[in-house]
Amino acid sequence: MIRVVFMGSPDFALPTLHALAKTYDVVGVVTQPDRASGRGRELKPPPVKTLAQELGIPVIQPEKLKQPEAMQQLRDWAPDLIVVAAFGQILRTEVLELPRFGCVNVHASLLPRWRGAAPIQAAILAGDEETGVTIMQMDAGLDTGPILAKRAIRLKADDTAGSVFQALSTLGADLLLETLPDYLAGKLTPTPQPAEGVTYAPMLKKEDGRLDFHADVNELERKVRAFNPWPSAFMDFDGTMLKIQRAHVAPLPAGERGASAGQRLIVQNQPAVVARGGVLVLDEVQPAGKKPMSGKSFLAGARNWEA
Repeated sequence: MIRVVFMGSPDFALPTLHALAKTYDVVGVVTQPDRASGRGRELKPPPVKTLAQELGIPVIQPEKLKQPEAMQQLRDWAPDLIVVAAFGQILRTEVLELPRFGCVNVHASLLPRWRGAAPIQAAILAGDEETGVTIMQMDAGLDTGPILAKRAIRLKADDTAGSVFQALSTLGADLLLETLPDYLAGKLTPTPQPAEGVTYAPMLKKEDGRLDFHADVNELERKVRAFNPWPSAFMDFDGTMLKIQRAHVAPLPAGERGASAGQRLIVQNQPAVVARGGVLVLDEVQPAGKKPMSGKSFLAGARNWEA
């Protein structure tokens, strides 16, 4: 049986690991180290580690894959194939050349569009009509390897990064299992990525979620969806961070034609903020230290919203 090493970290990678473990001999898993999380800053394992332990698969968590002990463990596992899904590290040539069938990546975009760390968020931010998954043979570049298979989905007007994340994680696992038999049998010819249409999706930081209300209101609405659930779109309110979980666009009320960007209004009995081209109506928000709530519930306690 084909010996597979799997590399991945977040929830996106779970369906792929689960599917591989049912069909192939997954001899080892490489994932990111446990990280401090939450208010208590307790160490939390990546989701892939938890699943691997449930499946009884050995796990290593190197800070960097180039660490000698990590490379030695990879050699000891002697994989025929390495499968990668949202691992978070670039693979060096030494790793790429280790398995006889190379390394295959499950990437959450229609390459060459949105190479990089945050392709799902980037597709929503840009207003793309579709996105999808690509099964790719890995090389030394950043998501530059030849393509084995692609599958697209339409993006809906209410899609968030979270909803697309779930759809593509399952789609990616299914497409990988469909693709691997022909790939391993030498029946698939990898297709080089075209030079045209290349875009990049850089890693996101929390500060990227800050809303600039001088921007177009439709861009801000897409940002709210693209950054849900992480890092969350937010604005400042009375010196604290107000996260915006859901929002929609509405026209500027007739009586507010002189309103300036960033001005807070009440529209449709909900909190709203003026931006270029309209107002962003806040359907669901999360004040600092509290749970998410509807915009109307928030207004009940935010007496100075229009101040």
